Amino acid sequence: MIMNDIQIFDPVFTTSLYTMNHAMAIYDTLFALDAHRVPQPQMVSKWNMSEDKRTYTFELRDGLSWHDGTPVTAADCVASIRRWGQVHPSGQLLLERAESITATDDKTFTIMLKEPLGLMIDILAATGQPLFMMREQDAKLPATKQVTTNIGSGPYKFNAELTRPGSRIVYGRNEQYVPRDEPSSGFGGGKIAKVEQVIWENISDPQTALAALQAGEVDFWLEPVADLFPAIERSDTLVLDTMGGNGSDWVVRVNFLQPPFNNAKMRQALLHLIDQKAFLSLLSPDPKLGRTVTSMFGTGSPYSNGANTDWFKEGGDLEKAKQLISESGYAGEKVLILDPTDWREGDLASQLLASVLQKAGINVELAPMTWSELAVRRDKKVPVEEGGWSTFITTYSDFELGNPMSTPLFLMNGERAWYGWPKNDEYEALRAKWPDTETLEERKKLAREMQRVWWDHVGVAYLCQTSAPAARSKSLVDMIMSPSPERAIWNMRKVEG
Repeated sequence: MIMNDIQIFDPVFTTSLYTMNHAMAIYDTLFALDAHRVPQPQMVSKWNMSEDKRTYTFELRDGLSWHDGTPVTAADCVASIRRWGQVHPSGQLLLERAESITATDDKTFTIMLKEPLGLMIDILAATGQPLFMMREQDAKLPATKQVTTNIGSGPYKFNAELTRPGSRIVYGRNEQYVPRDEPSSGFGGGKIAKVEQVIWENISDPQTALAALQAGEVDFWLEPVADLFPAIERSDTLVLDTMGGNGSDWVVRVNFLQPPFNNAKMRQALLHLIDQKAFLSLLSPDPKLGRTVTSMFGTGSPYSNGANTDWFKEGGDLEKAKQLISESGYAGEKVLILDPTDWREGDLASQLLASVLQKAGINVELAPMTWSELAVRRDKKVPVEEGGWSTFITTYSDFELGNPMSTPLFLMNGERAWYGWPKNDEYEALRAKWPDTETLEERKKLAREMQRVWWDHVGVAYLCQTSAPAARSKSLVDMIMSPSPERAIWNMRKVEG
């Protein structure tokens, strides 16, 4: 399998998709979304809710053990929930509403709430940055310190002996794993490791990656480049597969703490500078695989709307952008763009963004690095001159953008927010109403209010939306399908071809 390298293995410390894929292999979750996006028990055998809807009791199923041979306990789960809750939007809500989270015995824990929280089970089944269970000794580390042990309880084990950092990551089947009895469905049901060993190869050159896929040296390529789609489609042995996804939205995230993007007018200028059609032609040459994005909620959500989107204009508006830059008092501060050179499309998009900013008179510098290095660098809050950053490009699954309570990108609570650390109290007050807003129509109205503030503050700037299918051998079958961006390696198998 071809995927990018990983330097951070802790799925609480980072939101990197590659880290989430790693975590999906070795860790397990309390609940998981099935193929119909309905939360189903995973590590939990049974649960109940009190009549006043304030106390939830969960019992773990039999046969759960860590890769070091010790049993999974309720205390492990309590510590994992508390650590994850420090960083995940839904987790933060859970901790705010919780009166207590305690283990009552080795297999049972309770969550007592100050007030009812109808989204409780949805929160525990979160995607994007799932609630993975870790050993208590690991989960007691603060969320700001990395867990490096790679000991989970999932269907695969991390093989440190065969892993070569920067080159390959190896997983072996966990023979002690006890899958659920239910059929596999989405991320729910029985997680059966049908392949004895899985190897992630880090092949940065696209032509080399394609050659390896064509030769049968690898069976799966997570992110083939768009200009190689025709060659893959012509092959008798390969197939492009959307894996159940509905597209990725490309975003520019800025550092709200440091000049010049600590100024709202500079962020607003960015909206007017971006020509989404230009980015589409670069990132998705096939018009069927891309579109523009104007709603903060993406394009596929019932909450997608057109509130406060007057800034959008095909081709952008350079003069309006220059006016806003002038009004911001921009004094030539360096804008440092983190440029992931081992991610071809991300690299190209970063170069185009640099060109766009330069045309507006902004002092721009590209900082070439691998995505793994970027995932480390973006955690720094210091000025550019001290090793910080100004902006970087990433993608979010359009599916994730439909839920402001589970998507880290949608936090605006300062130090507790996602990289960039925006702060807007008006927006957060609106977002806090979401869990208790009961009807679809009421949420649609709330979504418009949130979006009005979002685009004034400019949480991100969208570049476009693209559909990026994976490439796989036709002999690799039964891959887990999900609109969520994480990719699971259980259930899949090889057939004679």
